[in-house]
Amino acid sequence: MSRRCDLTGKGPMSGNNVSHAKNRTRRRFLPNLQDVTLMSDVLGRSFKFKISNAALRTVDHRGGLDAFMAKAKEAELSADALKVKKDIAKATAA
Repeated sequence: MSRRCDLTGKGPMSGNNVSHAKNRTRRRFLPNLQDVTLMSDVLGRSFKFKISNAALRTVDHRGGLDAFMAKAKEAELSADALKVKKDIAKATAA
């Protein structure tokens, strides 16, 4: 199971813990992933995604899953999210 956001592609980053004495030890910065169910108004059904809290705020800001998928880049989306995006685009065109 990868620690990667399905909608934004955000994944773990690495860096240093830096103490007061400037000792550096390597660490990982993990994204805050949540399992959520998002509803598509165009398709009339819901989809389960594993997304970061930042992506959830972006979905709300853009006005829902359909509006987010319309603007989302295909390179950032997971395989499941890409399938949902194509279904939404097909339903909107029809």
